[in-house]
Amino acid sequence: MKSVTFEDSLFEDCYFEDITSSNTFFKNCTFISTVFYNTDLFEYKFINSRVVNSSFLHNKEGCQLDFSDDNNAYMVYFVSFLGTLAVLPGNIVSALLMDKIGRLRMLGG
Repeated sequence: MKSVTFEDSLFEDCYFEDITSSNTFFKNCTFISTVFYNTDLFEYKFINSRVVNSSFLHNKEGCQLDFSDDNNAYMVYFVSFLGTLAVLPGNIVSALLMDKIGRLRMLGG
């Protein structure tokens, strides 16, 4: 579940399994006889919610990386790679000119 907010909802006899959530919150919700198995739904995601006769089994542990839509790790490296490719032709031309006309003339020009 990614960027979902449940408000004033009732979850009765539900089974949540293998859920990874990013920026998902439950506000003013009620959970009755619900099982959470292998999820990363921790206490801070339940805002003013009631949990009645429910169980949390085998919660995911450790730091769950959470990249928002704006900071996707793939895009950061891809944009950096494109920037490097963009200056490559200028670097090649500059190196060839430096061989032909010399370092001091190039610097003076």
